[in-house]
Parts: sequence; structure tokens; C-alpha cells
Amino acid sequence: MSRLMLFFLPLLLSACSPLQPVKQDAPNTYALEARFEARARSTGSDILEVGLPRARSGYDSARMAYVRKPHELEYFTKNQWVDTPARMLAPIMIQAIDSSGAFRAVVGNRTGALANWRLETEIVRLQQDFLTTPSRVRLSIRAQLIDVANRRVQASRDFEAEEIASSEDPYGGVIAANRAVDRIMGELATFCAEQIKAAPKP
Repeated sequence: MSRLMLFFLPLLLSACSPLQPVKQDAPNTYALEARFEARARSTGSDILEVGLPRARSGYDSARMAYVRKPHELEYFTKNQWVDTPARMLAPIMIQAIDSSGAFRAVVGNRTGALANWRLETEIVRLQQDFLTTPSRVRLSIRAQLIDVANRRVQASRDFEAEEIASSEDPYGGVIAANRAVDRIMGELATFCAEQIKAAPKP
């Protein structure tokens, strides 16, 4: 019996050792998504290049932000975005504006295409706000449409959306965030189409 105890004792001690690595569950990851119906394509020659959105400090990582106190930004520990909001929004912007049909083509900034218009955007805010009940997601984006040939800003606009969360948890915030994205992307596409239509033709 004593020999068996001597054999198993080191195994028991190693199993209880505080130096053993702690198993951590992988965080839940979520994506920003939206869908748009395509309209008839313009017969004009306008090509729009969509730059990768910038993001203000606090919203430039995959962490999901929320607030419980004014001016205090916090982050969920077990829930995060699948990528940074900027990288998720870039292809959604392209899809939204392209589906409007206002441009001959809408491209990303790495295609090398010769575009005569460029869209620059900045994510000003993307957070779940628990200062009210029910909580709500606030998304703010600043946009500038640039005339590439003349090197000037054709127009600029701030877009804001506020959507009530369906539940008081990160997933409820994700659903609300996607509604906000769908709404702002539609408004952004209309903004670009209207500005191109109103711009003087060479």
C-alpha cells in the first residue's frame, strides 16, 4: 500500500498544482452584416474608390465597447467582433453604394483602379449604451466624398443611428448594431448618389 501511495502522490500533487495552465473558453465572436437590393446600373463613367474606414481611439480593435457611466468606455471580456469594425464595414460600404447603381463601378482602395471619386469615412462611435433601459446601440460615421481630379471635398456629412437592443446582453447589442449598419449604409449610398448626380460634369 505504501508503494502505491508513493507512486500516485506526485501525480495528485501535479494535478492540484497552481502552476497548471487554466483552460479558457474561446470568446464569442460576431460580425457586422447587411444586405442590399441592386438597382439598375448607371451608364455614366463615374468610378468610386472606397477607402478603408478609420476609427477613433477606443473603436479601433475587435473589442466590443459599451458604456454604463458617461464618458467611461468598457469592453466585454467574453464577446468580441470577428474583426475590427473598420475592416468589417469596408466591404459593406462597397456593396451598399454599388447596389445603388449610381456608379459604373465601386472599388476598394487596393484594386489600383483609376477612380474619379473617393469616399473617406471615420467610425466616430460604435457602442452599446446601458445608460438607458432598454439598452441601445449608437453608431456614428463621418463621411467625405472627394473629387479626385480637382483634389477637393465635394461634400461631407455625419451619419448617426440609434437602435434599441432586443436583449440586455452583447448578442442583443449585435442585432441592434446590424440594424444600425443597414440603416446608415443605405443613407450613405443615397448621399453618394445624390452628390454625384448634382456634381458638374466635365
